[in-house]
Amino acid sequence: MTTRLRDLLSGPIFWFTLGVIVMVAATAARELIFDRDEEAATPPKAGSAELVIYSGKDESIGGQRQKLIDEWNADPANKNTPARLVSLPANADAQHSQMRATAQSEVSDADIYNLDTTWTAAFASAGFILPLDPSTDTAGFLPAPLQTCTYDGRLWALPFNTDAGLLYHRKGVLDSAKPSGLPPGPNDVRALRDAVRGIEAGFVTPLDMYEGLTVSALEAIWAEDGEVYDAERDLVVIDSEEARSGLRKLARSMQSVDGLPPALYPSSTTLDENGSREAFRGGKVALMRNWPVAYGQLRAGERAMTDFDVWELPGSSVLGGQNLAVARSTDDPAAAQRLIRFLTSEESEIRLFRDGGLAATRASAYTDPSVTAKRPYAETLKSALDSARARPVTTHYALFSSTFQEIVREALAKDGELPGDAVARLTKALHGQV
Repeated sequence: MTTRLRDLLSGPIFWFTLGVIVMVAATAARELIFDRDEEAATPPKAGSAELVIYSGKDESIGGQRQKLIDEWNADPANKNTPARLVSLPANADAQHSQMRATAQSEVSDADIYNLDTTWTAAFASAGFILPLDPSTDTAGFLPAPLQTCTYDGRLWALPFNTDAGLLYHRKGVLDSAKPSGLPPGPNDVRALRDAVRGIEAGFVTPLDMYEGLTVSALEAIWAEDGEVYDAERDLVVIDSEEARSGLRKLARSMQSVDGLPPALYPSSTTLDENGSREAFRGGKVALMRNWPVAYGQLRAGERAMTDFDVWELPGSSVLGGQNLAVARSTDDPAAAQRLIRFLTSEESEIRLFRDGGLAATRASAYTDPSVTAKRPYAETLKSALDSARARPVTTHYALFSSTFQEIVREALAKDGELPGDAVARLTKALHGQV
């Protein structure tokens, strides 16, 4: 070894260079190990063969949705694509939060989302769901529910079940005593009190802080020929005299007039659909606004009641329901679409309505003899669906609805007086601004 080479190998430059090489190698090795550990720690997706459906709690009688899934799984033709239902809370707002979090997750196992009709546009615009095959057969579906499955000129889902509000009444309340509007007027309350002894109020509708409040408030505003949002002009119009009148009537109806029970059950502000149903069952009110599924729920179980019937609401109902959409995270979109077609088929829709009490999305279900025999209100519900109105269509619906609920609650606490900044707040919400 020459003196020059020996000097280089033993000098500071050599040791510095060697140290840099070792440090770089160690860093690379550590990063490689970290990447592998991170990959190993990532929970594996459900097998690509399994079709996972995220849905709200199945409130059908006898769990009919799960029974359809069981039937799908029992078919040998589906042995390589079994389905599994992931049940989320019954509360629509909680469902939305969980589905959105799942859609945004990098390890989402969702193949299908059962979306509230108001969420289709938001999930489509955010890229959380895939458009359905253009050749998808939509013949036989009711027009209004099918319309909620479209956004930006494309079909993104198929309607699983639909909904329109019905007015439940004790059989002691004759057709001649049906109120001409909701909340009932003083003369209506007097007739209701005389027909159903011991009532604490004439009517109950959900007014707790969730989507039920949005629905009830919209229907109250519509009953006075008011509106909240003008889609054609893209304007918030909740400050019209008609809309204000609807909120005033809603607020004042919780007060007693001329010694009569209040027109609207004051505890409505703490009730959801289930709480409303129990107030009606318990004889606290003579009338109730609720969805069709409540009919079967009231007649089921040890506390079954039969002394009631249903009318159409005196005004327009909000259109409800849920749509099945293919999640972008799915590994098998073709199989997911096949499952959606099965779940929304004519036979499935008849079973969901007849056996489960969920309003069918296909017209044929409302004239099927097996349905009309078990669901005698089918014709009334079909008529209500024909006149039901959709909630505002916006890609920021969840924010719009929560803002609207806050404004309504403020108004109800002040004799129906609309907050001065209501239009500004709702306009920001419709455009996704907090």
